Amino acid sequence: MDTVSLGDIFLSEVLGTAILILLGAGVVANQVLGKTKGNSTGWVLITFGWGFAVFAGVYAAYKSQAHINPAVTLGIVASGAEEFVPGIPVDAASISTYIGAQLIGAFLGAVVAFLVYKQHFDATDDAGLKLAVFATGPEIRNPLWNTVTEAVATFVLVFWVLIAGGSPSALGPLAVALIVVAIGMSLGGPTGYAINPARDLGPRIAHALLPIKDKGSSDWGYSWVPIVGPIVGGVVAGLVANGLNWIPA
Repeated sequence: MDTVSLGDIFLSEVLGTAILILLGAGVVANQVLGKTKGNSTGWVLITFGWGFAVFAGVYAAYKSQAHINPAVTLGIVASGAEEFVPGIPVDAASISTYIGAQLIGAFLGAVVAFLVYKQHFDATDDAGLKLAVFATGPEIRNPLWNTVTEAVATFVLVFWVLIAGGSPSALGPLAVALIVVAIGMSLGGPTGYAINPARDLGPRIAHALLPIKDKGSSDWGYSWVPIVGPIVGGVVAGLVANGLNWIPA
């Protein structure tokens, strides 16, 4: 990979995360909002939609090696890596650049998804369904167990990313997309599988700020769970991968 700048990293992560959220929030909107072509087509549509959203986001963010997720960034830090990409050392400036770009990209992707589905938000009465387009929520609210669920699911994702160790080429992006589909189908039932702090926080902020008709609460009381759980899972994955010495050189 050619040497890139922090500016390249920033733009890459903004673009990749924005596409991830645009397509991911879009598939949820198509499923839950009123008068859409995909209304009530089910959980399988959502899991595959998010998987393909990851596929597209990873390719779009190839210059930064497509973290598009603070849990991945922090997992790489915990793994003991010295560089994120050639020429970009693991330090406070690069970590902040990655995570800041991911949050901005997630916010922007959510805003565009809202614009695409504006009429359908207006045609939907249930405020909970409107929030579901932007942010995750548990089926059984128990913050401790919800956090455990998010940590376990994110561990699976980040551990796989670390031991796969490749850049976006060959089957890399497709493989990680299929891992996300598998996580959604198997571990996503309790919480909606945020597995990505930016994926939940950026769109939740967008939900709070956008002029959505009768939108109700943004559920800030739950918002820490899809931040803390994925961070814990990602960091533990990095520590375990490093401890087992399973990270490709």
